[in-house]
Amino acid sequence: MKKAPGPFRKFVETYPECGMTYEALAVASREAAGFAEKDAELLKLALSLGSRLEGAAHSHARRALEAGASATEVRGVALLGLTTLGLPHTMMGTSWIEDVLSVAEKTEAKAGKKSAKAAKKAKKGK
Repeated sequence: MKKAPGPFRKFVETYPECGMTYEALAVASREAAGFAEKDAELLKLALSLGSRLEGAAHSHARRALEAGASATEVRGVALLGLTTLGLPHTMMGTSWIEDVLSVAEKTEAKAGKKSAKAAKKAKKGK
């Protein structure tokens, strides 16, 4: 896991054995399910949206992106809920996904600027 949400980090600090056991269960269930990491994260995102779990939706949207899902695929998870969950629920899920995509786009833009600065600096140094 790259960066867990604050409450989960605090939980693991307070109850390290529970945190390790939870993480082991997560790995074991993912392996037993047999899904590729990206697909598993998209499915977990769908489950989070259907259960109205905002924190989990944010987490699994981030993880899906990290596992190689495109923004279109992540948005598509909420869209597929339209006829199953209804319009209000889909709008709620879409807003949670857009929270994550907005942060990801800003992070990407910052990384791009740093790369451009480094390239420019390297070019001057030659």
